[in-house]
Amino acid sequence: MSSTDVVELILKDHRRMEDLFRTMRNAEADRAAALEEFADLLIAHASAEEDEVYPALRRYKNVDGEDVDHSVHEHHEANEALLSLLEVEDTSSEQWEEKLEELVTAVNHHADEEERTLLNDARENVSDDRRAELGQAFHKARAQYLESGCGSVENVRKLVAAASG
Repeated sequence: MSSTDVVELILKDHRRMEDLFRTMRNAEADRAAALEEFADLLIAHASAEEDEVYPALRRYKNVDGEDVDHSVHEHHEANEALLSLLEVEDTSSEQWEEKLEELVTAVNHHADEEERTLLNDARENVSDDRRAELGQAFHKARAQYLESGCGSVENVRKLVAAASG
């Protein structure tokens, strides 16, 4: 069975997002399909973190609550960048390339920072058993979001509107 360690599951999603970025940068690839998978993954991943992982990490005194708040803020920024890309119709246009790079920058910055702060803190301060429990909760929430088509342009619009409201 694959690991249920929440840190490993989050890292696995981050690597998958990087793979999808490579696909979306490739003019020969099915960019629209890659974007669809990416949108679902990004929203499901971030939503599951906010629902299940971040509230739990906040309770550890050696995990910086400001890092958690900052990560939530970066999720909103990534959602805005995602929405901008989803709203570009032509995947071969220069506008698509520009919006893709904005999304790549936002997501990679967040993933890198999260890996250096929250995930390292979680590795050091959260027991293996608790990380496994959090991993199961994260995985379950993520699966429910994925089933709901959470990466649709309509849903991403709602999320962006709610965050800026």
